[in-house]
Amino acid sequence: MNALFDLVVRNARVATASDCFDADIGIVGGRITQLGKQLPAGQREIDALGRVVTPGGVDAHCHLDEITSGPVRMADDFDTGSRAAACGGTTTMIPFAAQLRGHSLAEAVNAYRARAAHKAHVDYAFHLIVTDPTPDVLSHELPALIAEGFTSFKIYMTYDDMKLGDGQILDVLSVARQHGALAMLHAENADCIQWLTRRLLDAGQTAPRFHAQSRPMLVEREATHRAIALAELVDTPILIVHVSGREAIEQIRWARALGLKVFAETCPQYLFLTAEDLGLDDSYHGARCVCSPPPRDRANQEVVWNGLADGLFSVFSSDHAPFRMDGMQGKRPEGCEVSFDHIPNGIPGIETRMPLLYSEGVLKGRITLERFVELTATGPAKAYGLHPRKGTIAIGSDADLVIWQEGERVLRNADLHHNVDYTPYEGKTLHAWPALTLSRGEVIWDGQFHARPGHGQLLACGRPSLLPAAQARCP
Repeated sequence: MNALFDLVVRNARVATASDCFDADIGIVGGRITQLGKQLPAGQREIDALGRVVTPGGVDAHCHLDEITSGPVRMADDFDTGSRAAACGGTTTMIPFAAQLRGHSLAEAVNAYRARAAHKAHVDYAFHLIVTDPTPDVLSHELPALIAEGFTSFKIYMTYDDMKLGDGQILDVLSVARQHGALAMLHAENADCIQWLTRRLLDAGQTAPRFHAQSRPMLVEREATHRAIALAELVDTPILIVHVSGREAIEQIRWARALGLKVFAETCPQYLFLTAEDLGLDDSYHGARCVCSPPPRDRANQEVVWNGLADGLFSVFSSDHAPFRMDGMQGKRPEGCEVSFDHIPNGIPGIETRMPLLYSEGVLKGRITLERFVELTATGPAKAYGLHPRKGTIAIGSDADLVIWQEGERVLRNADLHHNVDYTPYEGKTLHAWPALTLSRGEVIWDGQFHARPGHGQLLACGRPSLLPAAQARCP
C-alpha cells in the first residue's frame, strides 16, 4: 500500500503567527497537505520530538552579488548567501535587482536572474531598486515588471549614485499607487549627511567611529517625516526600511495615529549593536560594523524592542550586506584603510537573523513565539505578496519548516556558512539554533548543509497585502 505522504514531520509543536498547537505535518510534492494527530505513515519521517516548528524564514531585505563600483565586491553570491540563509532557518530570500543609472530596469532584472539561476539553494524573489526613473521606466518598464510579479521596489533618499529627489520619489510612488506595488524607502537626509561628513573630514576625523556622527538620528527622523508626507500626498502606503531608533519610530507612530498606512522594518544590528561597536578610538576595527543608518545606543535598542513587541514593525530583516574585512574588495578597498565615508556600508546577518531574535526575543520573554513567526516569516510574506504560499504552516503552503533546538551555543564566525570573514556578533551566547531546515519538503540543513544548487525557485510576487484591496491589481 502506498504511503499517503512523501514526508511526515511528527510530534511538532507547531507555531504560527496566530497560535501554537501540537500536530504531525503531512507533506506531498513539497507542500503541506495535512495537519493532525497520528497521521498515517509517510515514505519518510522526521520526529520533531516535541520541539518548536516554525515556518521557514522569509528574509525580505538582503543584498547578494550586487553590482558595485570600483574594486569593492560583495562576498556572497546566490550560492553562499542562500547556503547561509538555509543554515539559519531562512527558506525564502528577497534580495534586490538594482538599476544602474543610464540603464533600464528590465536589464537589471535579467542580469540578476542570471546571477541567481542554478545557484540558489532556497527560493527567492526580487525587489527592484529604482535609481533612474525616466519617462520610459515610469510609463512602460515599471508597470510591466509589476505585472510580471516584481511588486515591490526600493527608493533611496541618500547615496549619490542611487538617491532620488522628492519630485522623482513622487513619480515613483504614483506608479506604485496606480499599479498596486509597495514602495520601500531608505530614509536618511543626504544633504545633512554630506554637510556633516565634510565638516568631520575637514577636522581630520576620519575613523570608522565618525560614521555614526555623520548620520545622527535627526537625519533619519527628517527623511522619515518627508517620506511619510510624500506618501500622504500621493495617497499610497510605504514601508520604511531598517529603522534604527526612537526618532524615526516616533514619526511612524505619529503617521499611524493620523491613519496613514506607513509600515516599518528593523534589523538585528539595531537590537544587538551600538555606536560603540564602531570604535571608541581611531582603530579601523570598527569598520566591520559600519552600516546605514548606524547602530544607536542601548536606550534606542529598548525602543526598537518595544516596537517589535507592540506591532509597530511588520518585518524583521537581516539587511545582509556582505563585505569582507580582509582582502582587496571589502572594507579595506584595494587593501587600504579609508576614511569612514568610503567604507563599504553593510554587515553580514542572513544566517544569524532568526537565531538572534529567537534567543533574545522569545526565550527572554521580550516577544511571544507567535510574534517571532509574524516578524520573521508571515509578516514579510504578506508584505511582499508571497503569503500563504510562504510564511506560514497551513494546508497548501510550501513545506518550508524549521525545527528548533534550544540550548547554549556560542556564536563563532568559523561555524557560519557565509563567505564573510567575520560576524559582528562573534562570541555572543545564543540559546537556540535551527536543528533542521526543510525547503519545499527537502532537508537542506540538519547540522550539516545539504547543497541543492538550483533547487531555489524564482517566485513571482502577488499583491502586497499591506495595500488596500481597491488600490492593487491582482497579478
